[in-house]
Amino acid sequence: MSEQQSGSGPWRPAIWTLGGIPKKNIDIPITAVFLFLFILGAATHMTILQYNNRRGHKFLFNGMLFGFCMTRITTCTIRIASIALPSNIRLALAAQIFVAAGIVLVFVINLIWSQRILRAHHHFGWHRSIHWAFIALYVLIVLTLAVVITAVVQSYYTLNPHTRSIDRALQLYGGTLFAVISFLPIVIIGTAVILSHVSKRDVEKFGHGRHRTRIVTLLIGATLCCLGAAFRAGTSWMSPVPLAGTEPAYYHRGWFYVMNFGIEILVVYFYAVMRVDLRFWVPNGAKGPGSYRGVEVVKGKEEGSLAETESEV
Repeated sequence: MSEQQSGSGPWRPAIWTLGGIPKKNIDIPITAVFLFLFILGAATHMTILQYNNRRGHKFLFNGMLFGFCMTRITTCTIRIASIALPSNIRLALAAQIFVAAGIVLVFVINLIWSQRILRAHHHFGWHRSIHWAFIALYVLIVLTLAVVITAVVQSYYTLNPHTRSIDRALQLYGGTLFAVISFLPIVIIGTAVILSHVSKRDVEKFGHGRHRTRIVTLLIGATLCCLGAAFRAGTSWMSPVPLAGTEPAYYHRGWFYVMNFGIEILVVYFYAVMRVDLRFWVPNGAKGPGSYRGVEVVKGKEEGSLAETESEV
């Protein structure tokens, strides 16, 4: 069958994908529950952001987590619409793109926090080469995301086996890279702890609360994100199974919801409960060794003006 004979697309994938074939009586109620949970998550982080702004304590990451929840609200809404209108393939395509792209924002948040921990443990974290390595990593994330989205869209609009093979390779690259990126905060934290131990240097603590709790908080969040990313990458590397065959167990809808929305909602609520807005705060204009020291976030009433900029990232 040629593309000219079949119109201009889009066409549904002829292979099983994570989540299987959605069913209205099952997938719509489940997705609606997650939609409600993400609405609550968005409201929670926006409330924290506004409360802190009134105190003069700016922590932009609550705004980023609010933005992530908003992308997931959009994702769930589009997914419900695509399930209700199965003949509208464009809705299914949009839902798939949003599912794949949203979590990247949380990966970036985890990376920035891990960089702060590295800088607190050793002067090495402030080296210009490390700064530019992180900048290059963020650029790579953006470019890879653009490549993956392009490959996903193109795979829906072509029947050419060679083109689809290229699109699959690009998606495998993207999924694998994002899995590695989700794991990097764990590596960075481990490196920070080792460097601090070897150099016997005191930790330059920042924010509010015990530094050990701060590390554990990020480790838990990063591990959850890594679990989901690794599962998605691992299943994508499995040999494609035609829809005419039996659905692989690892593509069951249960795995889709647990490894995507389930893990994400846990991270969103966990970060809110652990008050990351206090634990990961750093003073305004922190740009070198010692600039984190001597400032701690104060709970309760405002004491002075607290502000934050991301210029040190």
